[in-house]
Amino acid sequence: MFSGIVEEAATVVALKKEGENLHITMKCSFVNELKIDQSVAHNGVCLTVVSMTEDTYTVTAIKETLERSNLGLLSPGDKVNLERSMLMNGRLDGHIVQGHVDQTAKCIKVEEADGSWYFTFQYNFDKEMATRGYMTVDKGSVTVNGVSLTVVNPTNNSFQVAIIPYTYEFTNFHQIKEGSTVNLEFDIIGKYISRILAVQQD
Repeated sequence: MFSGIVEEAATVVALKKEGENLHITMKCSFVNELKIDQSVAHNGVCLTVVSMTEDTYTVTAIKETLERSNLGLLSPGDKVNLERSMLMNGRLDGHIVQGHVDQTAKCIKVEEADGSWYFTFQYNFDKEMATRGYMTVDKGSVTVNGVSLTVVNPTNNSFQVAIIPYTYEFTNFHQIKEGSTVNLEFDIIGKYISRILAVQQD
């Protein structure tokens, strides 16, 4: 379980395909605090640490993960947002994030707004999935590349988020431009509410 508060934007140092799997090796400042089998969110995708060196660690993404996320588009040198799993004795500064990416979205507009930025994202809308909570609502929560954000100006297939300078600098939002692919995780609370309402109507 995660909160959507990114700890660091790590650097991809190596990628290795093995069958339909992709091994991703990364470098970050807290490698020496990680351990084998630990869960870490990468652009919002929960992956398990499978091996380590003195200054790098490796995770493996399977076919399902690569098809649902932007991890298959990574190249060496790219930045990936990292968050270790949430401590249950701490504050929930973001929102409840599972690390299970639902789908990707495209950035269709970036606007600077006197020191901050507005990013507009567009995703494939499916009416049936929307009735199950796979959608955004005004002032609701959404996770973009693992970052917990507040939705503004949602439509059936798009939404905006406002990014402050700190988030822009310390996550990979500074690399996102028009045409970039990002990972989305819709709010789990919305999914549960949608499911409860559907069961009550059956």
